[in-house]
Amino acid sequence: MGKDIQNESLIIVSEIMTSVDPIIKKLIEKKFEKQEEFIPGKSVISLIKPSFGPDEILESLDSLLTTNVTMGIKVKKFEKLFSKYLKSNFASMVNSGSSANLVALSALTNPEFSQKLKKQSEVITPAVTWATTVFPINNVNLKPKFVDIDLENFCMKTDDLDDAVSSNTSLLLPVHLLGNVCDMSKIKEVSTKKDLLIMEDCCEAHGAEFKGQKVGTIGDIASFSFFLSHHITTIEGGMVVTNNESLYELSKAIRAFGWIRDLKHKDELTKKYPKVDPRFMFTNTGYNLRPTEIQGAFGIHQIKKLDKFIKIRNENRRYCTKRFLQYEDYFIITKEDPRTKSVDFCYPLTIKKKSPFSRESLLKYLQKKKIETRPIMSGNFLEQPAIKYISHAKHGKLDNSKLAMKNSFFFGNHHEIGRKECEYVVDVIAQFIERKLWKK
Repeated sequence: MGKDIQNESLIIVSEIMTSVDPIIKKLIEKKFEKQEEFIPGKSVISLIKPSFGPDEILESLDSLLTTNVTMGIKVKKFEKLFSKYLKSNFASMVNSGSSANLVALSALTNPEFSQKLKKQSEVITPAVTWATTVFPINNVNLKPKFVDIDLENFCMKTDDLDDAVSSNTSLLLPVHLLGNVCDMSKIKEVSTKKDLLIMEDCCEAHGAEFKGQKVGTIGDIASFSFFLSHHITTIEGGMVVTNNESLYELSKAIRAFGWIRDLKHKDELTKKYPKVDPRFMFTNTGYNLRPTEIQGAFGIHQIKKLDKFIKIRNENRRYCTKRFLQYEDYFIITKEDPRTKSVDFCYPLTIKKKSPFSRESLLKYLQKKKIETRPIMSGNFLEQPAIKYISHAKHGKLDNSKLAMKNSFFFGNHHEIGRKECEYVVDVIAQFIERKLWKK
């Protein structure tokens, strides 16, 4: 699978050499030749590092030089490669992961979908999430119902998922947060028992697996993001993935004005409405959420690098976890379910309530040591000011979500972080703890 994708990507590179001047090509390649040496205490341990290089830039230049810059053959090529990687039937690219969520939910609530979700029905989703997982639920007249998370993987708790479902629930929306994987067996079990649809938010989980199956292919529809900080990037960009042809056709229409240009049955629609110019026939409601060829150009080269990036992130996580286990009295450490393959978007830690230090004091110390950190996505979304604009419900007290909002954080784990950087981060945190214990 990986070699097939790489070979197809190499064909694209050979095709663009005629449009980009060799001198420019050499300058671009030279720019990416050297990686900066890590110097402990002086180099910054960043949250992200761009994952693109000469191939993506040259491919983008080709699009600019040929003036083929709007959604076209390169976007379609990336859709095909991404779908092949996941082993999904269909994939439609959009301009961001947020848009992917909006398009997917718009398809699920569209009158043309035979299992259309009813207005103001409940969507069960975790309280710790990203803002634009929540906002599109509201945008399409559905009601988010927040459930708690498991602090060992930051995914939605499923032990009482049955109890969270009401007679008004229509959709389960698990989020594979931080590259960790939700308990999809339990989620599928509840969806079957209660006759609910499943939408997977995989925006931070490219290549993650549950029981050997790629996330994004387990539910009815899924979203991915290719923002700059994610495993692979198209600068901005997203993908809607499904095995349901009806949802796929709706997704293509919704991302582009609701017109028929990319639809399978456009010829039938042309015959049905002969007085309407088929180039500008709108068969459904929609938005303009199309990606550009620049984004497609990035994607067709990024996808072949994904497995290599995941391997680096996994190795970093295993090393850090092994070292942090000696500090389990102070931290809740992420644990991987043996049924899953996580892809480690970052390295998260939660400071236990009885630890002799606060998150603020630790993060201040890390900042001094040039280690970047941030909270866990939007934190407990019910504590965000924007929640006052959203009709919502919750199940339970959300104790773990509240603790994550107050005590959790993460530092970077990406393709340009290796053993030296990991050793430095763990050593700095160990040094901080020892000083706190000594003062105590």
